[in-house]
Formats: sequence, structure tokens, C-alpha cells
Amino acid sequence: MTPDELAARLEHAAAKIGPAVHRGVEHTATLGIARIRGNASGRPGPNVITGNYRNSWEASPIRRLKYGAMCTIGSNAPQARRLEFGFNGTDSLGRKYNQPPFPHVQPALPFIESTLTAQMRMALTEVLL
Repeated sequence: MTPDELAARLEHAAAKIGPAVHRGVEHTATLGIARIRGNASGRPGPNVITGNYRNSWEASPIRRLKYGAMCTIGSNAPQARRLEFGFNGTDSLGRKYNQPPFPHVQPALPFIESTLTAQMRMALTEVLL
């Protein structure tokens, strides 16, 4: 391969890498949310009463970057931190709690990490081949 051919291939890859990474991040976010919601569907995670908490997990808008993408997975539910990490003490209303943690996010992190790694490998393969 000549230097000009290599330069042309790299320019072509640079134009395609952003959308490929965006698709990978989007797919990872979807699977990550599904894993967290699954973990939040009963023990060892929190018990399900209505499903409102489980449905509160979502990805922030997936932002396109020049050569990639980013998002944050989270919940706007006020009980999210207490359910994940537990709470021992008195709340702002004076109620006393000794609530154990019911981890559902932390157990999903290795899965999310491996999924994102695989998606980024696929994105590179897509743009370089």
C-alpha cells in the first residue's frame, strides 16, 4: 500500500468512526439499562412494588463527539442511592433507617464494560476494513 492509499483509507475511516462509535455507545447504553433494570427486579436487588423505580433508569442524551460519543446511565429517582448503597441514619424528616444495600448497578458494571469494549472493537473493524 502506498502512502497516498494509506492516507485515503485513514481519511475515509476518520469520517466513519464517529457514527460507528455512536452506534456502539447507543447499543451499550440500551443493554446496560436493561441489565440494571433486570438487577433491580427483586433480590439481591431491591424488591419491585410498582416498577416505577426500575423504569426510572435511562441514558442521558447520547452526545455525538467529533470522533465518538458519550452518555451517562442514571436514575432520577430519589431512592436510587439508598437502594444501591444502603442507608443507616436519620433522614431530613427525622425518620431513622437501618437499610441494607441492594446493589443492582455495581453488578451490571462488568457487563457494561465488556459490552462497550466489544462495541468499540466492532466500530474499529467496521471503519478499517
